[in-house]
Amino acid sequence: MNKKIFEGIPCLLILGIIFGYLGSKMGVANMMNTIMKTAFDLLLNTCFFLMAICVITGALGKILSKFGVVALFEKLLRPLMRPLFNLPGTASLGACLTFLSDNPAIITLAHDKKFARFFRKYQLISLTNFGTAFGMGLLVIVFMVGQGYTTAPFVGLLGSFCGCIVSTRLMQWFICRSYPQYREEMACEVYSEEKLAEIKSEHEAKGLFMRILDAILDGGKAGVEIGMSIIPGVLVISTTVMILTFGASADGTYTGAAYEGVELLPWLAEKCSVVFHWLFGFQDPHLVAFPITALGAVGAALGLVPNFAAQGWIDDNAVAVFTAIGMCWSGYLSTHTAMLDSLGYRQLTSKAILAHTIGGLCAGIVAHWAFVLFA
Repeated sequence: MNKKIFEGIPCLLILGIIFGYLGSKMGVANMMNTIMKTAFDLLLNTCFFLMAICVITGALGKILSKFGVVALFEKLLRPLMRPLFNLPGTASLGACLTFLSDNPAIITLAHDKKFARFFRKYQLISLTNFGTAFGMGLLVIVFMVGQGYTTAPFVGLLGSFCGCIVSTRLMQWFICRSYPQYREEMACEVYSEEKLAEIKSEHEAKGLFMRILDAILDGGKAGVEIGMSIIPGVLVISTTVMILTFGASADGTYTGAAYEGVELLPWLAEKCSVVFHWLFGFQDPHLVAFPITALGAVGAALGLVPNFAAQGWIDDNAVAVFTAIGMCWSGYLSTHTAMLDSLGYRQLTSKAILAHTIGGLCAGIVAHWAFVLFA
């Protein structure tokens, strides 16, 4: 009891400092309204969007798994996946799904035993980092091309690929260092040839239509569960990042609208702008808002780009770095906790976040220097 009382005092002090600072800048009423409205907008336009993605990709992944596509990927891509990511070839299916949708799609696959049986435990856990690095990749690239940048987004894709290698390998090293037994333990039961033949005969006995229907419904149901589990992380972390990144309304006043904030993070970035200029080639401190916002939601980060362009802050180099970091991070702070929790390895969340933070920074650095060489 005494320990809890002792812990409660600094907790109250920290919360008092945070909310006191925000309230003094925005006004208490406006602060509360902004927090609630931002969280509500994220719930409607981000969380439910991610849930829809999870349902669709869950159904698609189940179909691909039941009809042998997973095994085919395992055979074809093993020579590429093993040396680069230390993952079975079938992991490439997860990269494809997350690239076309969002990072939680990898967890829907990971829950499928026919997919997971190819992995050892440390490899399956590292899928949270591997899949996240490709999350919403197609959306990010198409958006940047639509803004008129044709070459820089593909330089960013190269950077994201390199960041994925760093993040995945580093996460695997963290896991094996803390839990050496995970290096040898299989992620799930490895079926014998007799068991696989029995399962195959049961599926074939149902007929093609029923097998497809079962796969769609089972995968979609798993997607709903995953979509529900990511809501807390998205709402809490993304709201916090945005209120610390964005500024007041257009006329400089606080109205309590969604996505207003105190611009603390850009202010801090300006103090060390030399570092960001050397690492990423950023010419304006406001550009740091993109990677910071991408920590919580890359969709929200993309919304900053048109305004950056209108202000004249953005160039091709920045677009390459934005693409690399946007893809590699893709809101991992708001989803990593839920993803690992759904896999049953919540205790490894801090290691996953640290590994992916380093991977995302490497992605941005590679994109910047690759663009310098390309230019």
